[in-house]
Amino acid sequence: MVNLGFDDGRLLGPHDAYLKGEWADRDWRNVPGPMYGTITAACLAGRPIAPDHILNLDGDVTEVIFRQPANEIEVQRVLSGAWTDPFSSYASDGDDHWTMELIREWWSRRYEVIEWIDNPAPWLVAEDAFGRDNAKGMQDYREYIHSGLESYLRNYAFWLESGRSALPGESLPELD
Repeated sequence: MVNLGFDDGRLLGPHDAYLKGEWADRDWRNVPGPMYGTITAACLAGRPIAPDHILNLDGDVTEVIFRQPANEIEVQRVLSGAWTDPFSSYASDGDDHWTMELIREWWSRRYEVIEWIDNPAPWLVAEDAFGRDNAKGMQDYREYIHSGLESYLRNYAFWLESGRSALPGESLPELD
């Protein structure tokens, strides 16, 4: 898995100064992984900074991680999005909480995420720039659920259980 940032706090300051989200407050639509959003209020700034990873939710300005970062550049983008949250409600301690059982439970609810994507609140798909961008993000999330997310989750579960990435040919845990 990817290192979650630069130990020197490059540009953003120490991570513990702005990654103060609590596991118990995470939104269920966050994809399992080290990063997640809780009760954020990022003034809708996270998605423009990390559009391949952050998505706004319905009814408020809460944001979730719909695709975990996979390299240092992506980590820096997600951390920058988190840094804009005035409530410091993102977190990076997901590895301390996710288990194989919880990942399987989340995966079993993926159709609820798809249903939410397919029936968004009107403001999420408004005809303004924000709505169009967020609608694209929702479609990106939907596509990721159908192609790529299962492989990521199986690799993530292996990493959580073994503390290392799978070697070529090694069996990965099943999600169903």
